[in-house]
Amino acid sequence: MVVRQQLENMGLNVGVVNLGSADVQPGPDNEQLRLISSQFKLLGFELLDNEKDQMVERIKTLIIEKIHYTDLSDTHLNFSQYLSEGLNKDYAYLSRMFSDAEDTTIEKFIIQQKIEKVKELLEYGELNLNEITWKMGYSSSSHLSAQFKAISGITPSQFKALKQGERKPIDKI
Repeated sequence: MVVRQQLENMGLNVGVVNLGSADVQPGPDNEQLRLISSQFKLLGFELLDNEKDQMVERIKTLIIEKIHYTDLSDTHLNFSQYLSEGLNKDYAYLSRMFSDAEDTTIEKFIIQQKIEKVKELLEYGELNLNEITWKMGYSSSSHLSAQFKAISGITPSQFKALKQGERKPIDKI
């Protein structure tokens, strides 16, 4: 709604607005793009006007949706295949592009997202560590614990004892 309203306030004809994209016809000129970009920055948004930035954002969105909004226990998900098929690009190409843009690998981003989801599940307190291990698709709780400690600096048990884990918002990872 905010994106649509902002674009319409600038006198632009706005079609479909989805998460991460807006159809504006006719396409804005360079001056309008600069204005859109500056207005969006004031609102905490970023205009992704080049193909590389858009592709990196699509990679992040696919990973976040899969980890945070689906049950990973039923699948033996191969993220490289999932991303390649979802974006119709070779994984090696996607991996290089992501690493160049983000200064981290897709694999590390996936692990960070999984650990943030584990923190969320620990905070809810509805599942024990073995259930979380299974739900998140880990092979063992020791593997999950090792990754958790490598990312957060504490064990899942220590995190749960804190009751106020320092979780990062998804868009800040």
